[in-house]
Amino acid sequence: MKPQHYKTVVIGGGIVGAGIFRDLALHGVDTLLIEKKDFSSQTSERSSKMLHGGIRYLENLDFALVFEALHEKNLWLKLTPHLAQEVPFYLPVFKDAKRPLWMIRLGMFLYDFLSSFKNSPYEIKSAEEVLTIIPDLKTTGLFGAGVYYDGIMDDAKITLEVIYDALKERCAHAMTYTAVTTVTKLHERNIIHCKNLLTGVAFSVTCDQVVYALGPFTDRFLNNIPMYHWENVLLPSKGSHLWISYKDLPLKYPIVITTKDDRVIFVIPHGDQILVGTTEVAFNGDFFDVKPSDTEINYLLAELNDYFPKLGLNHDHILSSFAGIRPLVKEAGAGDRGKTSREHKIFQPMSDTYVITGGKYTTFRVMGQEITRDICHKYGKSFNPDYSKQKLRQRSVVVPFEWKLPTTEELIRICETEGPKTFLDLVVRRLSVSSRKTWELKTNGVDFKQYFMKNLEDLKKHLVISEEDIDKFI
Repeated sequence: MKPQHYKTVVIGGGIVGAGIFRDLALHGVDTLLIEKKDFSSQTSERSSKMLHGGIRYLENLDFALVFEALHEKNLWLKLTPHLAQEVPFYLPVFKDAKRPLWMIRLGMFLYDFLSSFKNSPYEIKSAEEVLTIIPDLKTTGLFGAGVYYDGIMDDAKITLEVIYDALKERCAHAMTYTAVTTVTKLHERNIIHCKNLLTGVAFSVTCDQVVYALGPFTDRFLNNIPMYHWENVLLPSKGSHLWISYKDLPLKYPIVITTKDDRVIFVIPHGDQILVGTTEVAFNGDFFDVKPSDTEINYLLAELNDYFPKLGLNHDHILSSFAGIRPLVKEAGAGDRGKTSREHKIFQPMSDTYVITGGKYTTFRVMGQEITRDICHKYGKSFNPDYSKQKLRQRSVVVPFEWKLPTTEELIRICETEGPKTFLDLVVRRLSVSSRKTWELKTNGVDFKQYFMKNLEDLKKHLVISEEDIDKFI
């Protein structure tokens, strides 16, 4: 790549960076998006896969955040119906519950009210009705359940399609597997020093404005840029999840587990798999490609077996697991990560430099608008907050609610139009397959290696891929 100048460079290809990138592109601002690995390969594909207002944040009195998130949730349910669906969430109430049924009813009414009654309306179910729908649920002390409505989604795919849409604009450019090694200034320009991690080639680009949307990596990255004099702002929180087969945990609708230590775990059906999570623990290790600990896995299994004692779930029932780091912003006196606000914050270490962190996946579109508005005005462009409400213009070949094994032609089309660079990019984020066990479940036993070996020579034209990569995929 030749040295080049851009009006704006956005560093970080998760959902927040993707949203800012798209908004700037839709406003005609020449913008480059840089990501160290694959787009959406870290925190933005490691969520609980919900588009939601955050009903539990009502207890923190975060009414403005819940209001905003509910309206964004309902917007994205309309914009991306192939990637997100509204479903009923069951919140069982037992005899020893900290929150009795009347309090649950009040909370769900407030939740629907804050959605401007755009949610499907909440319900209260008796114990008998609940056990008809969830027969494996424990019966001891069950009073009934509140039922409210939220969205489930494919988080990686939404991020990817937001980026694909931005790239429809001629002023938008994007690079994966590009590490930013440092940032310096020359006169009024920012110099972004980069290295292509697949080729080893070093290069630099310049820009007028730089936006950091680094999620949990914010403090660690900016501490290495001396000119920013950065002070840490994050309270990193590790969240782990399990995937379990529907046949081992037959559940039609999501259920909300309230644990004895007053945490919340979601158990959410996604077709033939059930997602279980999340944990919320402090973490100071390497933030890239985080994995759940045995302690977290055992914790989730124990809570599952408490609520579903007949099923006897254990490690053998786990299809795969994943973990991510939430970029919670520090608050005075808020050491409890579960109670820490999900509000985002924007910092400006220099007049031409923006740092955004915190927030919720659901509110990504509006989180960055303070930044995109400011940048548009700097270039004499009027800002329209509704541009980003337009439908996305490129649909993924493989989508969650209509999943099917791609033909050879479709596999090559994914490589040509959806930007994977490695075998993992293709399998995990474009095909939504997290493990060999998941592959076998989704494909009804199609041989994993045989399928990819048949297409290996064609795939080599587009990907970094070898027979060893196929063998190593677990």
